[in-house]
Amino acid sequence: MTGTAEKLAELRKLLEIAEEPTGEAGIKKRLAKGIPSARERARTLLDPGSFVEMGALMRQPGVPNAYYGDGVVTGRGAIDGRPVVVVSHDPTVYGGSVGEMFGRKVRAAMEFAYDNACPVVCINDSGGARIQDGVTSLSWYALMCRLQEDLSGYVPMVAIMFGKCAAGSVYGPVNMDILVATDKSYMFVTGPEVIKAVTGEEITAEELGGAAVQARNGTLHHVAPSEEAAFEWVREYLSFLPTSCLEQPPVINPGLEPEITASDLELNKIIPDSDRVGYDMHDVLLRIFDDGTFHEISEATAQNLITGFARVDGRPVGVVANQPIVLGGALDAACSDKAAHFIRLCDAYDIPLVYVVDTPGVLPGVEEERIGVIKRGGRMFRALIEATTPIVTIVTRKAYGGGYAVMGCKQLGADISFAWPTARMAVMGAESMISIVGRKQLAAAPPEERETVRQNMTDFYNATVATPWVAAERGYIDAVIEPADTRLEIRKALRLLRDKGAVRKPNPRKHNMFPM
Repeated sequence: MTGTAEKLAELRKLLEIAEEPTGEAGIKKRLAKGIPSARERARTLLDPGSFVEMGALMRQPGVPNAYYGDGVVTGRGAIDGRPVVVVSHDPTVYGGSVGEMFGRKVRAAMEFAYDNACPVVCINDSGGARIQDGVTSLSWYALMCRLQEDLSGYVPMVAIMFGKCAAGSVYGPVNMDILVATDKSYMFVTGPEVIKAVTGEEITAEELGGAAVQARNGTLHHVAPSEEAAFEWVREYLSFLPTSCLEQPPVINPGLEPEITASDLELNKIIPDSDRVGYDMHDVLLRIFDDGTFHEISEATAQNLITGFARVDGRPVGVVANQPIVLGGALDAACSDKAAHFIRLCDAYDIPLVYVVDTPGVLPGVEEERIGVIKRGGRMFRALIEATTPIVTIVTRKAYGGGYAVMGCKQLGADISFAWPTARMAVMGAESMISIVGRKQLAAAPPEERETVRQNMTDFYNATVATPWVAAERGYIDAVIEPADTRLEIRKALRLLRDKGAVRKPNPRKHNMFPM
């Protein structure tokens, strides 16, 4: 008869084996790659001492010498004291590929997250489906993706990409809210070797799906220089999110600087006198939110538009802002995708949106039309229209044409809309107006007078049409404010809107049609 001491010894032995399922071979493999274990990764992400593993002793039944864990580590823990579920691939076990027990473990972790309404962070380092498991692997991939749909918009989901991730191990992450990677990671549906075998094309992993490439494509939302930096970025990101759509995000240091500061007053001189001179919108953003805090999302793609998180009165807000020093702040197809995703992310968790506007409108060009600027821009429109979270808009300078509309205009859904005295709101800028409605008058003028006539037409248009006063007189904006007042006006506006709630009218339809 086996006693308690023997059973405890057996448990310790099994847990020791489960900690390093492939033994010395796995350790050597990690050392050669210079990477930590799947469990070390989970513990680094979470608060010290908070990781509790689930399913450590799961393995394939009926398979002699099957590895414990089956290629994935799952568990729960805390980030900043708030609950989080973690899934961490183990590339030393079956290459981190998905088999039946892998799928069962991940399913259990996701169901725990759903039942307990807490975020999910998946640390991906996987070769994809387990070839030798055939349709079993594919079936579990499908089940895991279906569970992701249940979690989407209910709890925050973050995918962290390490190593080479292919096939199903990229389709799962891309259906999560945010994708973060290190600069040494790769993502592709089929790797270079498969592409060469099937099509004969030769391409490197870096060219095909390196982190820098995928960040420029907009697939990745942040690229970090190291695993530790990636974990820190994710921890900060989650500090702006609630644990689920049922709760509010944490409030940090509310009520700071209740009066106008020297930094606020700098805004009165930040807009150049000439419309042709750019300025860095980050200089504005750092002055209109708490402590200059700004956590940028998708900084490597579509840099003519800035998206990210800040705080107002200690509470998180999402920011959508034009960047005048890139393409003049014009809107294009890529930034439309970037904005639509971010707007829907904020709306899902009821995080207020602040638009900061300085755009000449939609970027013209044959290439933009070819790559679908109409359809992709339509998604940005719809994301704004469908949002029910509080929305505040500030027009700092240009708001022309479709740019006026889609950048949080009051008529498409903003609750409170402000403009600076430097704002220009019109169908188009003066130069474009002259080329369309003023060309006959310009052609009729003597050649030596044409520049003077052009300047007079420009001055008249800017003084009588493209002004904030017209919009204010007709109630299209709520107020024209001094730039220095912006930070405090945003604070007051969001306090008024704090209990806004969803206000969309009921509709008997099954669902709307999104421009896809």
